[in-house]
Amino acid sequence: MKSSVRKKGVQELFSVINPYFGRVFFISLFTNLLVLTPSLYMLEVYDRVVNSRSHLTLLMLTILVIGLYVVLELLEWVRSRHMHEGALRLDTVLKNPVFHAIFSARLQGAQPGSIQPLNDLKAIRDFLPSLPMLSMLDVPLALFILVLLFLINPLLGWFAVGGAVVQAGIGFVNGRLTNDHLQEANKHALSSRNYADSAVRNAQVIESMAMLPGIHERWHKMQQTFLRNQAIASDYAGGSSALSRMVQMLQGSLLLGVGGWLALQGLIGGSMMIVGSILGGRLLAPIVQIITGWRQVESAHESYKRLHFLLETYPMPEKGMSLPAPKGELRVEGVFAGPPGTNLQVLKGIQFSLSPGDSLAVIGPSAAGKTTLARLLVGIWPAFQGKVRLDGVDIFSWNKEDLGPHIGYLPQDVELFEGTIAENIARFNEIDDDKVEKACQDVGIGQFINTLPERYATQIGTDGAFLSGGQRQRIGLARAIYGSPRFVVLDEPDSSLDEAGDASLLDLLMHLKQEGTTVIVITQRNNLIRALDFMLILIDGKVQKFGPREEIVASMKPKPKAAPAPDPPAVVSIPGGIR
Repeated sequence: MKSSVRKKGVQELFSVINPYFGRVFFISLFTNLLVLTPSLYMLEVYDRVVNSRSHLTLLMLTILVIGLYVVLELLEWVRSRHMHEGALRLDTVLKNPVFHAIFSARLQGAQPGSIQPLNDLKAIRDFLPSLPMLSMLDVPLALFILVLLFLINPLLGWFAVGGAVVQAGIGFVNGRLTNDHLQEANKHALSSRNYADSAVRNAQVIESMAMLPGIHERWHKMQQTFLRNQAIASDYAGGSSALSRMVQMLQGSLLLGVGGWLALQGLIGGSMMIVGSILGGRLLAPIVQIITGWRQVESAHESYKRLHFLLETYPMPEKGMSLPAPKGELRVEGVFAGPPGTNLQVLKGIQFSLSPGDSLAVIGPSAAGKTTLARLLVGIWPAFQGKVRLDGVDIFSWNKEDLGPHIGYLPQDVELFEGTIAENIARFNEIDDDKVEKACQDVGIGQFINTLPERYATQIGTDGAFLSGGQRQRIGLARAIYGSPRFVVLDEPDSSLDEAGDASLLDLLMHLKQEGTTVIVITQRNNLIRALDFMLILIDGKVQKFGPREEIVASMKPKPKAAPAPDPPAVVSIPGGIR
């Protein structure tokens, strides 16, 4: 039932273009009639002007034809413009769901978590007003021309049907030959682009360790595979297009020949012979345009299928009832969890609870599941089983737009975005200068920012490229506590801090506790652990110990060994007895 609801939602998203198709099809009725203007003009000139030898008739017919040509071009422009508007309307409706789906896919580690769907949306948007798309709308109307040919003479009609069948066969074979190669080309183009993007992001590592030749060689192989498949598809498409145009020209000549034979037999007039040839060529014109632009048709179809699957898999969440701001009461109820999209269980039956204002240190060896736990606590990943509840509400299903301002999160790898310091700290929402300055003062970076020429308006570059590791981490901390959230999760917040940064972090933790904020810190540093109330030891995805910090620390201290018993006095045996 749930799947059918999702499909219906996706179909409704794409259905916004249907009214534009209907209106363009209606306009096409008139454009397809008006393209017969040259044929009708020729017929009238032969039948009326030549026989009547009237200059006035010729003048009036010419003026009428010029007017019809102007109307035809205006309607063609309106038709194209209308499809442009439909494409923009589709883009307006789809861009938010597509962006959300990309974001959701990235959060869950799925393959579509890249910008490729945005390229797919652009491909569909560009295809809608294209000539192949408009020619598809003309194909049904070509039946009208076929009827006219049958009315002129059934033999002309059957010759036109034969040409249409041949063109359809060319189109079918073209699709079969190019489809697989185009799919392979698109797949390898995406892989090549993603690999190149990854290499550019890690340019410093590649340059420092002379990895560029190997990286370039691997990218070159991907690119060559893409280009080879694209070239094969282009060759097939080019051959089919040339064959299709040849059939169109050949049919026009054959119809002219058949019309001439019929005229010699006295079955049709001489003018109808030429009209039949023109109509036959017009009949095949839409099919030729579709075959010529088949690569664009196939590319748009593949983009549609990918977008449809993406939106069906990651639909926009329905906005539920707004909930009151959380107070910070946390309950983790028998959680089993791991990376989304896998069956790997990283956390196994995690269970604990915190009251508002409590602070917790989470410690454990590498690969114990600490970062996975942090992602569950802030609602990034769902649990396989069990729930993480904040104030009694499942945090994963809580609308993030409502919950986000009340949560602070610092990931292990601090991610900043191109923009100003203030924009990053204010989470790219409306900037409250007082809150921004307060957050920076609390994390101890305010003095550094005041030394910058543009202070909080300083651009930090992509991913904070103009900042040191410690500065990025402090700005990430300021972002996490911006707006005084009630629940804060910090994943190794001291990994890039110096001694002064550690001292500021300790002051920050004490300040958060005084404000009644529920704080969870993943750390291995004893000085941070001593500043927190509770302690949780995580080993192999299981809670080994949880409780007040003093009790956990005391239980971990080695018990003193009992003093060994004194040795018994030595007995000396003197041979021969005592003398």
